[in-house]
Amino acid sequence: MDDSRETFEPRAFVTGFPIKHSRSPLIHGFWLKTLGLPGSYRAHEVTPADFPAFVSALKSGESGFVGGNVTIPHKELAFRLADDPDTLSEELGASNTLWIEDGRLKATNTDGRGFTANLDERHPGWDKPQSAVVLGAGGASRAVVQALRDRGFKEIHLVNRTVERARELADRFGPRVHAHPMAALSEVMRGAGLFVNTTSLGMEGENAPQIDFTPLLPDAVVTDIVYVPLKTPFLAQAEKQGFAVVDGLGMLLHQAAPGFEKWFGRRPDVDEKLRTLIIEDMDKH
Repeated sequence: MDDSRETFEPRAFVTGFPIKHSRSPLIHGFWLKTLGLPGSYRAHEVTPADFPAFVSALKSGESGFVGGNVTIPHKELAFRLADDPDTLSEELGASNTLWIEDGRLKATNTDGRGFTANLDERHPGWDKPQSAVVLGAGGASRAVVQALRDRGFKEIHLVNRTVERARELADRFGPRVHAHPMAALSEVMRGAGLFVNTTSLGMEGENAPQIDFTPLLPDAVVTDIVYVPLKTPFLAQAEKQGFAVVDGLGMLLHQAAPGFEKWFGRRPDVDEKLRTLIIEDMDKH
């Protein structure tokens, strides 16, 4: 029987400026192939000036995309341009995942879910302590602070070089979040069970300050949202001092899964095969 109807192939994207180093196409391409699904996922570099037109074409259907990921520097504007941002995006003021549903552009932010899912996978029980220390108060720390608060941490100590920026975040996320200058780092680590680096210190071989992690609880976990290199200077220091460490690669992998499900209709697994694929790609570059 001749069936000439076209099979619909969902098309999704990742956009940012620049975007060529994104590993998202590798992640989603792996899932499409593994699950045997029709569809494509490509990187599209879009300048800040052109981003509103890009979103407009997405909303109208002219672009042919069912949705996609948004990264730096477009996350705040993606949130503002979406028709229906969810409550996670609203509080963060930023969205990283877009999709068309019932003719409207929906938006969420999966960074916090990626962060907690990585720790759940690599070190179950990480969320038992009451107190956490977060280093850095830039854009990347927002989703981490939100996720820790929503997971039930009673105290989140936000430490930043510019304490005013930490105060802004503390005001945004409520009374359980406390702002501190760098000089208070050792003091606020006392009795904490989780340490998170959200700064770019140590990224791509950059120098990172030496930190004495010993004020933390003996069974504390130290994690870094940077994943290049996989073992950052902070993780290497913490490991040497006897602490459990979790690298940031899983955050990248887990934050990608909810979007994939929206665009392609299946929830993908974050497994060791995918992790190995991305590490091999990182080793090449």
